[in-house]
Amino acid sequence: MTTATGEGTRRLGEAPDPGLLDDAERIGVDERRALQLIRLKESLRHAYEHVPHYRRAFDAAGVHPDDCRELADLARFPTTSKADLRENYPFGMFAVPREQVRRVHASSGTTGRPTVVGYTERDLDAWATVVARSIRAAGGRPGDVLHNAYGYGLFTGGLGAHYGAEKLGCTVVPVSGGMTPRQVQLITDFRPRIVMVTPSYMLTVIDEFEAQGIDPRTSSLEIGIFGAEPWTEQMRREMEERLDIHAVDIYGLSEVMGPGVAQECVETKDGLHIWEDHFYPEVIDPVTGEVLPQGEVGELVFTSLTKEAMPVVRYRTRDLTRLLPGTARPGMRRMEKVTGRTDDMIILRGVNLFPTQVEEIVLRTPGLSPHFRLVLSTRGRLDALTIEVEARPDCPAERRGPAAAEVATAVKDTVGVSVDVAVVDQDTLPRSVGKLQRLLDQRKR
Repeated sequence: MTTATGEGTRRLGEAPDPGLLDDAERIGVDERRALQLIRLKESLRHAYEHVPHYRRAFDAAGVHPDDCRELADLARFPTTSKADLRENYPFGMFAVPREQVRRVHASSGTTGRPTVVGYTERDLDAWATVVARSIRAAGGRPGDVLHNAYGYGLFTGGLGAHYGAEKLGCTVVPVSGGMTPRQVQLITDFRPRIVMVTPSYMLTVIDEFEAQGIDPRTSSLEIGIFGAEPWTEQMRREMEERLDIHAVDIYGLSEVMGPGVAQECVETKDGLHIWEDHFYPEVIDPVTGEVLPQGEVGELVFTSLTKEAMPVVRYRTRDLTRLLPGTARPGMRRMEKVTGRTDDMIILRGVNLFPTQVEEIVLRTPGLSPHFRLVLSTRGRLDALTIEVEARPDCPAERRGPAAAEVATAVKDTVGVSVDVAVVDQDTLPRSVGKLQRLLDQRKR
């Protein structure tokens, strides 16, 4: 498979054309660190002087912005959590007068008060810049038609992708999520080269292509930029084979900026390069808070380096990953694809299990589709887990029992816990139109 560059094609594994990179992407490691230290000092001072929460937190920890003399000193500063944002709802974390805020986004607030984030004019321009850089790193080019099926509204995905694509010079089709048959119609009629959407919803769209009797591989799509939820290498292969595209990962979260914090480069597909001129990453032990060495898996933490409206200091993302040296962009470190979140981890009879572990097993089991759900229940005094997974359309009835047994055995062998597996009919489980909810918790409390 090759990817278009506007001047022929480029094969995977080749270095990106230096002429397509901006100054930040060409930066060397030493130059990047020097720039980060300057911006980190400014950001810490900005937060301390203008956000009462940070002044209190720094003072309580016995640190001051002047104590940051090198990048490693950041480890002395307190972390920020989603709870801190909720306690300062709605605008208590803003570092500029509300009149200077040009846009606000917010989480759904389904588990409490929503988390609110704000952007100045300069913040919006920086956000569009890193998203444009991300789309270009994925193989997008000015003039491409981009089908944007991320949700618009308070969720940052839709508008973040939209303005970044326009900044790059793409023609944006702002479809948002839902109306799956129309997604297929518009892709067929408008012939976009790029799609941006959650990976789970892309699978739903692929299913709809096939339901309409259209081979997804005949579509105009060449690049899929997928994010907003963890997804595995098995899912990448599933989408690339069924749709004949390059499937690449984009990472972001609203509390730090939105989409565009890090991006997988189409040349290598080996993890996401973090745009470190705007975001400083750390990986910490999620229990002790200790900063871990490069290469060790832990919880990802970000400090913003350029945000005006709402700087964040050592924000705990709850995402599990590790930091690695840069490849396609050597001056920028990579983060491994997120393997799970500390808050979506299931503890079943003392064993830790992540939905992505189940996904890997399901997708390599013949006869089973990528659509599955984890159902937690209580049996007697113990928790129990049932994996409900849809059969593929061509899966014969006699294959379902053996497939279920293979999944149960693989979970027992790799994770170390016994589960039940139910193979159900196609189109039985709820479909995702945004962030996927894999878990149904029916336990008695």
